[in-house]
Amino acid sequence: MTQQQLAEKVGIKFQQIQKYETGANRVSASRLWDIADALDVPVSFFFEGIENENAEVAAGDHVPADILGDKEALDLVRSYYAIPENQRRRLFELARVLSDVA
Repeated sequence: MTQQQLAEKVGIKFQQIQKYETGANRVSASRLWDIADALDVPVSFFFEGIENENAEVAAGDHVPADILGDKEALDLVRSYYAIPENQRRRLFELARVLSDVA
């Protein structure tokens, strides 16, 4: 697949794909999700070799090993960052307190 084809599938300009490829621009989690979807691969494809490390942490914390591959988690993160910063901090503290109780 060419950069142009990937860019069209993701809905961005091919110059942006070039910047991602060269490391000039950071790839956000949501954009990585879009790229994985366009390439028809799981997000974990981009993190080959770290599955075992993630699985060990996930087993202890009850978090999916491929957290970026979990659509619900990604939607939650997107929604979280849509909240104004001062409210977001309070929500974060609430979540931290609730997770300590559970």
